[in-house]
Amino acid sequence: MQLRTRLSHPATCHPDVAGVLVSERALARRVRELGAEISRDYAGREILLVGVLRAGLVFLADLARAISVPVRVDCLAAASYGAGTSSSGAVRITRDLDESLAGRHVLVVDTVLDTGLTLRALDAALRARGPASVRYCVLLQKDRGGPPPFRADYVGFTIPDRFVVGYGLDYAQRFRNLPYVGVLRRPVYEGTS
Repeated sequence: MQLRTRLSHPATCHPDVAGVLVSERALARRVRELGAEISRDYAGREILLVGVLRAGLVFLADLARAISVPVRVDCLAAASYGAGTSSSGAVRITRDLDESLAGRHVLVVDTVLDTGLTLRALDAALRARGPASVRYCVLLQKDRGGPPPFRADYVGFTIPDRFVVGYGLDYAQRFRNLPYVGVLRRPVYEGTS
């Protein structure tokens, strides 16, 4: 789902957020749609949902409840941003899975497909563990003016290439609890606010 680039600015918007890109209502509707699509595609099979922490936690919880086929849930942590606003280019797996992937249908759930580095690194690592299948669901895919750097099987929204926070997404561990996806004001991350 492609989003228009115009930001809304409701009265309840956090003062460090320039505007809301994806509203709470739009998020809830799209997560239900993704859950229905995934349920159809995996009919008769159990899915192991693999959430990418920490940003993916909110999306993972909502998506799991929107899926009607049996699911199991595990999480791993991968980092490439640190406290900055752009990827460092190096992906670190900082927490591994507890569940075995052998013979299982795995659906990796992440929030943002930006450079594709994290998902490419995870794809190689997960496929080496012998799953029956590995697919990817991302809430947001950034439009960088060319083909996506990694192909996700399920995409919630395609958004402009802006630094976003909320709905689990953070800047320096802040803003994860916002119920919408908003664009962070530049002075906040440039240190001029």
